[in-house]
Amino acid sequence: MKATLLALRLVGLILVHFVCFILLSALLLPRPSEEFSPADTAAVITGVFVFSVLNAIVLSFIISRSRYGGWKLVLAIAVVLYGAMTVLPQIETAFFVKLPSGMLPRLFLFGAVFSAVFSIFAVMIYRKLKYPDNSNERRLEMPVSHWLLKLCIIIVIYLIIYFTFGYFIAWKSEAVRAYYSGNDPGSFLAQISNVWRDTPLLFPLQVVRALLWTSIAVVVIRTMKGGWYEAGLAVALLFSAMSAQLLLPNPFMPAEVRMVHLLETATSNFIFGWLVVWVLVDRKKTLR
Repeated sequence: MKATLLALRLVGLILVHFVCFILLSALLLPRPSEEFSPADTAAVITGVFVFSVLNAIVLSFIISRSRYGGWKLVLAIAVVLYGAMTVLPQIETAFFVKLPSGMLPRLFLFGAVFSAVFSIFAVMIYRKLKYPDNSNERRLEMPVSHWLLKLCIIIVIYLIIYFTFGYFIAWKSEAVRAYYSGNDPGSFLAQISNVWRDTPLLFPLQVVRALLWTSIAVVVIRTMKGGWYEAGLAVALLFSAMSAQLLLPNPFMPAEVRMVHLLETATSNFIFGWLVVWVLVDRKKTLR
């Protein structure tokens, strides 16, 4: 009976995510200049559905294992979803891709409205809107010096993962290099040297993104009960699942380039999610 109820709630969460995404996209995002073919429309619907399934599974796990309840849980889910789905991806979009005027603010608006609306429905579906808050015991309480040390470690880890996966997966693709009008210098160190010379702002940008990813992980860690490995799995899956947005066709990035970036970001974000939690959490402590 309990398994059936969980399955029904998950199905409900998938449907709410799918419907909210489609409706709010139509209301808040600009219409494409060219009409989609039936094949393009089918690809968009399929992409949104797959993204909805992956998102719903991860968020279902976080909500069902949450120590929070009520509007505190709604706020936590909204912040996590908005940060991972909109803020972090669109920061990079703004850096690498030239979008039409006014498109970027629309994307941020859509993400904010979607995250707020979906989070309310998600918490309602899991009947935690009036759930008592059992979060007196807190994780991640440590001296400022420990925080600074751990954040420095996380930044280094992120930079290594980001540039390693970016070079050995994305930049090894001829389609990706053609899209960004670049070339392969033949080695990882030569590529880093080129990036430092041509786009030095990419390094501080990724430091900021590392801290933003970490702040999302902190919210998840503090929200969930159980051992560190549960929070680790939740964060890794959350970071990875957000890459599924690349399944959605768009006029700004060819399909082949999107698929390479999907492989790059899904794998690197999954590994980074685990490592963030491993660095931050006292692994001997379990929250109930």
